[in-house]
Amino acid sequence: MAHATARSGYRDLVERLNRFPQGAPPSDLLYRILALLFSEREAGLVALLPVKPFTLTTAARAWKTTPDDARRLLDELAARALLLDAERDGETRWVLPPPMAGFFEFSMMRVRNDVDQKALARLFYEYLNVEEDFVRELFARGETQLGRAFVNEDAVPDDDVLHVLDWERASEVARTARAAAVGVCYCRHKMAHVGRACDAPLEICLTFGTTADSLSRHGFARRIDVAEALDLLAEARSRGLVQFGENVRESVAFVCNCCGCCCEALLAQKRFGAFRPIHTTGFTPRVDAEKCNGCGACAKACPVEAMVLRPADDPRVPGRRAASLVEEACLGCGVCVPSCRRDALRLVRREERVIPPRDTARRVVRMALERGNLADLVFDDRALASHRILGTLLGAILRLPAVERALAREQVKSVYLERILEAWERRAGQRE
Repeated sequence: MAHATARSGYRDLVERLNRFPQGAPPSDLLYRILALLFSEREAGLVALLPVKPFTLTTAARAWKTTPDDARRLLDELAARALLLDAERDGETRWVLPPPMAGFFEFSMMRVRNDVDQKALARLFYEYLNVEEDFVRELFARGETQLGRAFVNEDAVPDDDVLHVLDWERASEVARTARAAAVGVCYCRHKMAHVGRACDAPLEICLTFGTTADSLSRHGFARRIDVAEALDLLAEARSRGLVQFGENVRESVAFVCNCCGCCCEALLAQKRFGAFRPIHTTGFTPRVDAEKCNGCGACAKACPVEAMVLRPADDPRVPGRRAASLVEEACLGCGVCVPSCRRDALRLVRREERVIPPRDTARRVVRMALERGNLADLVFDDRALASHRILGTLLGAILRLPAVERALAREQVKSVYLERILEAWERRAGQRE
């Protein structure tokens, strides 16, 4: 096994990555990727960092070093977009982002010479597009997913446009974000190195808020104003790209403009559509069979192969075909609608609207509950013996059958544990 022969620093880092809900299954390819991005010493030190954002004092304690030495390494890692840094209440905090959406993508959001990006791209392609474990783990596990589709605002009917909620619009994300930046599309950049890229724009993926601050500060993205962000979103819609962003209603960290041939999320939707790897919009396209002439433009435009041509069973026109929607595969993005020149497609409201988590913290907690990582999220500072012990305890309790969890609750008599177990059981009951 690859992880049996990997050097200890990288093994520790892989274990640390998988304490977060968006982890990375061990693989020889993963260890080779990490070896390009981190030295073994760096990997071992990063493995000691907490899951949640942390201060200089926390890092220095975890590394058993001086604040000055810790600061130098933290700044170096942030300069390579392996950590994100942000100011809060006059104090710098750092966080290790997950591999995706995170430091995998950041590593190729600009052209750089300090990393062999061609070798990195080939490893990413093998790990994400040939092997299935990582993509399946990221997109096809749990009910709360990393990302969601935004509706194509140009395709919303005039009589419904006022009913589109703010959080359903990528343009509203751009208008309300405190900061915005644009970087090179990781997916198409990677595919270009393996000879598979399409001709969609390269510098078009957007980040917002503290993520935009950190990436633009270190040269991995270019700071832009609201007007340019809106122009880029409009260009993406005009090119038939899907706007895919963080699955939250407030303070969205990223909006990517995705094609069906390069984008990891859309490729996952085509491979694992039954698991709903991307949360859909509140819309779905409806075909007017009388108007449809079976030209196939909508099927060609659909990035996830949800629109297909089938026999129309029209006795007046033998052999006639018409567009038909594969409902379970559809994102509700509306990219297909502008492609129809006969006005045979219209977006309509879904009967049931899925409401995303309010913000990133709530999304991460939901994902941790569903994926069994809550103990790692709550007791995340492994430099503290108390966290290691309590994390192990909570993790063991959450894995117990319901009856045994109840007995453990009685014995522990912890109000904090009570609230955690109640939240976990509510989520478990919803899944059942």
